[in-house]
Amino acid sequence: MNHALTRLAEEAGLSGEGHRALRLAFGLACAQRVRHLLEHPRALACLDVLEAHVAGRADAAALDAAAAEIAQVAASHRGSSSIDGSAHAAVSATHGVAHALAGRALEAAGYTAYATVYAYGGYAVSDPASFEPEFAWQVACLRELLAASPAAA
Repeated sequence: MNHALTRLAEEAGLSGEGHRALRLAFGLACAQRVRHLLEHPRALACLDVLEAHVAGRADAAALDAAAAEIAQVAASHRGSSSIDGSAHAAVSATHGVAHALAGRALEAAGYTAYATVYAYGGYAVSDPASFEPEFAWQVACLRELLAASPAAA
């Protein structure tokens, strides 16, 4: 768990309804970092819808449809047939995208951090230090998004 991120999110009131767009933008930023780990074409398409929505090119109905679709994809992900152990990274990345589309930014951050670290190798997830670079990036990203948010002005 990224305690610094959780603390920052609480201080900013990120869970409030007025920050939905910010949660989606942060979830998108996290999910984009694991895009290369996604194996299912539908997961990639749903991530594209989230990107379009955050950019103002897709409406709420498209976002809701993509959120429902990625939830189904994530729930049925069987892992990877790859011999490099990327199955868990792909599954976690897909779940991260599902949380991002649902507006659950901190959950998206958790899954995508796990996917990032697991992609190094399964051994890495048992070493808390392996998460530090991703956790630091997440905090910096959320700080940047908060600073640029109209609510921050």
